[in-house]
Amino acid sequence: MSTVFDAWQFGQISAEVSLAGSGRSSGIERLQRLRLAQILLVASRHSAFYRDRLRGFCAGQDSLKTLAEQEPVQRRELMAAFSEWVTDPELELNELRAHTADPARIGEPFLGRYLVWESSGTSGSPGLFLQDARCMAVYDALESQRLDRLQAMRRWLDPLCLSERIAFVGATGGHFASYVSVERLRRLQPWLAQSVRSFSILQPLDELVDQLNAFAPTVLASYPTAADLLGQVSREGRLHLPVREIWTGGETLSAAVRLRLQSNFSGCRVRNSYGASEFLAMAWECGHGHLHLNSDWVLLEPVDEHHRPVPPGHASATVLLTHLANTVQPLIRYDLGDHLRVLQEPCACGSPLPVVEVQGRRDDTLWLAGQHGHPVALLPLAVSTVLEETAGLFDFQVCQKDARTLLLRLPQQGGDGAEALARGRKALQAYARLQGAQAIKVQGELGCEVPRGRSGKSCRILPGPHGKRTA
Repeated sequence: MSTVFDAWQFGQISAEVSLAGSGRSSGIERLQRLRLAQILLVASRHSAFYRDRLRGFCAGQDSLKTLAEQEPVQRRELMAAFSEWVTDPELELNELRAHTADPARIGEPFLGRYLVWESSGTSGSPGLFLQDARCMAVYDALESQRLDRLQAMRRWLDPLCLSERIAFVGATGGHFASYVSVERLRRLQPWLAQSVRSFSILQPLDELVDQLNAFAPTVLASYPTAADLLGQVSREGRLHLPVREIWTGGETLSAAVRLRLQSNFSGCRVRNSYGASEFLAMAWECGHGHLHLNSDWVLLEPVDEHHRPVPPGHASATVLLTHLANTVQPLIRYDLGDHLRVLQEPCACGSPLPVVEVQGRRDDTLWLAGQHGHPVALLPLAVSTVLEETAGLFDFQVCQKDARTLLLRLPQQGGDGAEALARGRKALQAYARLQGAQAIKVQGELGCEVPRGRSGKSCRILPGPHGKRTA
């Protein structure tokens, strides 16, 4: 089956990425201006949504000044104006939704030329994002070229990853960016089909452990909460993996979780990254453990709650993203909702790319009383996925009251609220039972505004006291 890949563009962009990463910050700024000008020009000419906003923009104008004059945009706003937003008139939202509704088409190019993935509904409004061959070449180049020297040498000695067995543990029931990317890799490089596998975090933990033990991966890729849970199982002696590296992303990796992972998996190396459905490869981790922003291809503006710039070294309330590679769905000052700060000090690794500290989603693991006497963990991303995919809920908050009781808060009221609560209660109880938990109560509160944390994202999963095991 075909996939979205252009070898010539990948080679060309890889060379650009390599040169920029070894150059100076002034060179990065020059690339930003050139690529931003191209995006603004394409958007002003081919996106009806942006045409009025960018009226009069032409080549030669100060692109950064024009950018600063633009009003921030929200995901909900863009999705509501999908046909006017995209630059390809053949793209129809109903057809795209039909494509992503079919799990059999995960990783299959849409219209034969676009890779498509859906976001989680963390912001209360799920999004659909398309990437053409050039955009994927940028992601591929950033992922393959910007590694620390030790990692780069290992990949040079084993370019086909023949010595590795890579396990991705995550949400596998939808067109999510990480899962689609794994399936695309398997199709692009058939020799990896047997050594790269995906495992669902929604299945019972004992089944997942058995499958991982049988596969025996040397590399484990997952979300920090899932990797941490597997590390605890490993410490208990139920999981036996020859893991040399753990790749984390999708959630904030705390220093404490990093240390636990290194301890529970016998000193293995932990590599963190920062990305989103909107831009897959925003930042990479150097050998000094710092996240470097790929600022030659993405602009991130840390701002306060009123969208005013915050100075370097200060934490933002949210961040505005401008994508410098995607000309199909221009993202210009897009409110990403993440909380981060840009450090002023250069990194000792010598990279000219800025260092960022990211505080993304703040959800944590729920611990429930188990059927066999030991606590059962419900991972936050799994709970969110179940409520989205099974109950059709995207704006919600789950609060743990005790080891056998959850509270589901929803904004709906009246009959609609009662129906939504019934769907959510059924989905949560079924999933908890599948994971081996005792029967749980799911209380409900309707007409609630889902509270949002400093990051701007809704804090959708709130654990028991202190986020610790409550059973």
